[in-house]
Amino acid sequence: MASTTSTPVDLSLAFVMTPPPLGDWLVILPPALMIGLGAVLMMMRHSVRLHGVVAVPGLALLVLLDAALLWKVSVEGPVTMVMGRWLPPFGIAFTVDVFGALMALVSAIAALAAGIAALSDISETGRRYGFFPFLMLLMAGVSGAFLTGDLFNLYVWFEVLLISSFGLLILGSEREQIDGALKYAILNLLGTTFFLIAVGYTYAIFGTLNMADLTLRARDISGAPLMTLGGLFILAFAMKAAAFPVNFWLPASYHTPRITVSALFGGLLTKVGIYALMRVMIMLFPVQHEEWSLVIGILALVTMVLASLGMLAQNDLRRLAGYAVILGIGNMLAGIATGTVAGLSGAVLYALHSILAMTALYLVVGRAAALSGHFTLQSIGGIYRRAPAFAFVSLALLLAVAGLPPFSGLWPKIMLVKASIDIGAWWLAAGILVSGFLSTIALGRVFLLTYWRPAPGGDVHDGAAVRTDWTSFGPILGLTAIVTLFGLFPEWPLVLSQAAAIGLMEPAAYIGSVFQGGVAP
Repeated sequence: MASTTSTPVDLSLAFVMTPPPLGDWLVILPPALMIGLGAVLMMMRHSVRLHGVVAVPGLALLVLLDAALLWKVSVEGPVTMVMGRWLPPFGIAFTVDVFGALMALVSAIAALAAGIAALSDISETGRRYGFFPFLMLLMAGVSGAFLTGDLFNLYVWFEVLLISSFGLLILGSEREQIDGALKYAILNLLGTTFFLIAVGYTYAIFGTLNMADLTLRARDISGAPLMTLGGLFILAFAMKAAAFPVNFWLPASYHTPRITVSALFGGLLTKVGIYALMRVMIMLFPVQHEEWSLVIGILALVTMVLASLGMLAQNDLRRLAGYAVILGIGNMLAGIATGTVAGLSGAVLYALHSILAMTALYLVVGRAAALSGHFTLQSIGGIYRRAPAFAFVSLALLLAVAGLPPFSGLWPKIMLVKASIDIGAWWLAAGILVSGFLSTIALGRVFLLTYWRPAPGGDVHDGAAVRTDWTSFGPILGLTAIVTLFGLFPEWPLVLSQAAAIGLMEPAAYIGSVFQGGVAP
C-alpha cells in the first residue's frame, strides 16, 4: 500500500502568505476601474447617450483614487502589490512611489477635463464609434504604465494605450484622420518594436524584468551590453515622447482628430514616454544614463529650438499646439540630461505642468475655432469682443505655456536653467531660455491675431456676444485655475517633485517595498 505521507512545503518561500492591507488595493484599483468601466460602456452600446453620464463620474472617481494613492505613498513610502500572491521577482508587481502616483493623479485630472469637454465636442456618431470606451481603455493604459513595477508589464500597458489611441485617432473615419493615423501608427509601432527588443535583451542579460530586481542586478554588470541596451531604451522612448529626430509624426497627426482627442494626446501620451525614460535610465541604469547624458542633452537642445521655430512658422493653431507639446518634451529631456536632483525635479514638475497646460491649450484652440469657424490665424479675430471671459482665461493659459510668471510654467524652467548651469552645461541653459523667448513671441502673436484684432473681412459675428457653453469652457477654466494656483503656491508641487526625483536616484525605499530588507531572493 502506497504511503500517504508527504513532505510539507514551505509556501512562504514563494507566496505572500498574509492578506494585503486594505489600503494596498489602491495600487491596482485605477487600471481595474478603467477596464471595468470600458466593459460596462461596451455593454451599453445601444444607449450611447448615457455613455457620458457613466464615464465622467468614473473619471472623477479615478481622480479620487489616485489622490488617495498619492497621499498613501507620500506618508508611508512606496507600496507594492504582487499578482497571484507570488513573491517578486516571480510574480508581476505593481509598485508605486511618489513619482508614479503623482503622474497618475495629474493625468486623471486632465482626463476628467477632457471627458467633460467631450460631452459637447463628441457627437452621437462619435460616441457610437466608441469614444468613451476608448477613453476608458486609454486611461487604463496610462494608469497601468505609471503604477507597474515590471518592465514587461510596462510594455503591455504601452500596447493598451496605443491600441486605444488608434481608435480615438480615426474616430469619424475622415480622410485627414486616416492620413494622420498612418503616420502616427508607423512611428509608434517602430518605437514599440524597439521597446520590445530592449525588454527581450534585458531579460537575456539579467533573467528578470522586475524593476526593483533590475536596479539591484544592474549594479554588478557594466560594459558594452548595457550601453547598447541604454541606447535602445532611449531610442524607443524618444519615439514615444516625440523627441528629435523622431518627432515629425506628432504635428502631422495630432491636428487631425476631434479637438478633445488632441487634448488627451497632447497632455498625456508623450508624458508616458518621458516617465518611462526617467524610470528606466535614472533608476534602473544610472551608470549608462551618465554615459548617454551628453547625447540626451543634445537631443533636448535641438528638440527645444526646432519646436520653438516650428511654433513661429505655424498658421494652423492645432499644429502650433503640437509644436508646443514637443517644446515641453525638450525641456523635460534637458532635466533628464543633467542627472541631478534639481534637474530631475524640474523635469518632473515640468511634466506635471505640461499635462495640464497642453490639455487646456488644445481645448482653448477648439473653443476659439468653435467661436470663429476656423483654425487658421489669418481667418480668426475678434474673440475678445465676443467672449471676454474666455479671452482672459486664454491669455492666462498662454502665459503659463510660455513659462511666464505667475503661472506653473515658470518654476520648472527656473529649476532647469539653474540645474544646467550648475553642471556647466551653459549651452543647455541658453537653449531653454532662447526657446522660451521664441515660444513667447509665437504665443503672443496668437493672442494678438485671434483675440485682440477685429475679425478679418468684417465678420458679421464680430462683436456679437455668445452664450457660455460650460461643458467646453468649464474644463478650460478649471485647468487654467490649477496651473495658476501651482504658480502662485508652488511649495506643494515642488516638494512632491523633489521627492519623486530623490526616489528615482535613491531607490532604496522602492526596492524595500518589493523585497523585504532590500535583498532579492
